[in-house]
This record gives sequence, structure tokens and C-alpha cells, in this order.
Amino acid sequence: MNPTRIKICGITRIDDAIHAARCGADALGFVFYERSPRHVEPARVREIVEALPPFVTTVGLFVNREVGQVRQIADFCGLDVIQLHGDESPAICRQLAPYRVIKALRLRDEKILDRLDSYPARAILLDAYVPDQFGGTGHRCDWQLAARVAREYPVILAGGLDSDCVAEAVARVRPYGVDVSSGVEQAPGIKDPHKVAAFIHKVKSVRNCGASA
Repeated sequence: MNPTRIKICGITRIDDAIHAARCGADALGFVFYERSPRHVEPARVREIVEALPPFVTTVGLFVNREVGQVRQIADFCGLDVIQLHGDESPAICRQLAPYRVIKALRLRDEKILDRLDSYPARAILLDAYVPDQFGGTGHRCDWQLAARVAREYPVILAGGLDSDCVAEAVARVRPYGVDVSSGVEQAPGIKDPHKVAAFIHKVKSVRNCGASA
């Protein structure tokens, strides 16, 4: 029985990052996609990372960026993990070694099952499919299909999660981890401390048989 890991994504402020860490978040995500309302500049992320306590994993979210740019930003900010949230190929994942890579896939239908083995990623993040949007939509993905994937791969479940539904999501999907952004916000990029605390508490209250570390 392994606890579900918790990632709070879309962090833009030091206070939000520190609060999430104190509440028990395992990882914090920073969005480097310029079209996102949660986009944050590398200099700001570096400040936040330097202020964090130990044992908090830092994740950079990128969408269809050049490998060299991803490496440069990750090195500058001191990131631990790279999350590829666009149309990146398996070859791109391999080129980013030795960074640990999370590949995000939008869960549209069962055809996604045929693609999973090709990605050399440490985990697969499953998000809702919304045309022309790469995430942060607040829509739920198909939990039944996500559960099928989670039986074979380390899955990070995203899409429309909040404190009202996350316990059910964890119980049904049994993911390695959960990822939340809009579900714990006052406004895009501004976290609500009470929602963050409630979300983390709900996840930690559920024991499941997710993937091991």
C-alpha cells in the first residue's frame, strides 16, 4: 500500500509554494508555456525553487519547446523533473536524459493504449482531451480508462480534480500520483491556501495500491 503522490501545478508565487510544501505536497509544477495564464518566467521560478525546503520535487511543464531550450531553463531554475505536455515524440523524451521525464497525454479514447510503450518516461500524466488545448482546462478525463492504464504504468492523474472529487478519483483509478492546478485556485496562478490544504488532506486520507516509487 503506497501513498498517492501529490503535485500542485501552476505555482507562480513563493508563498503558495511554501504553503503547499508545508501542507505535504510532494511536488510543485511550474508552467513555461507562454499561452497559459499560469505561465511564469524562469527567473521567478529560480527564486521559488531556492526558497523551498528539502525533499520537494520541482517540475517544469513545457509544450513543444526545443530540447536545448528545455535543458537551458531546467538547468537555470534547478528543476528535478521535466513534464512534456505537448506533441513531443518518444525521441524527444530520450534526448532529455538524464532528466527524469513525465509525458502528458490527453485521454481521448482507447487508441492511447497503443502509444504508451513507445514513451521512455518515468510516468504518464493523463489529462482530459479538449481540442486545441494542452491542459489546465478543469475538465475531467475518463477515470475508467485511466484506471486501465494505471494497472500497467505509473500514472499521474490530472484534469478537473479538486477536494470534492479527488478521494473518489484516487480510489477508482489508483494512480501513482495526482496533479491539480485550477481546482485549488482563487484565480489562474494564484492558489487558495484553504483549497490546497483540503485537497492534500483528502488525498492523504485515501490508502491505495498505486505503483511503487
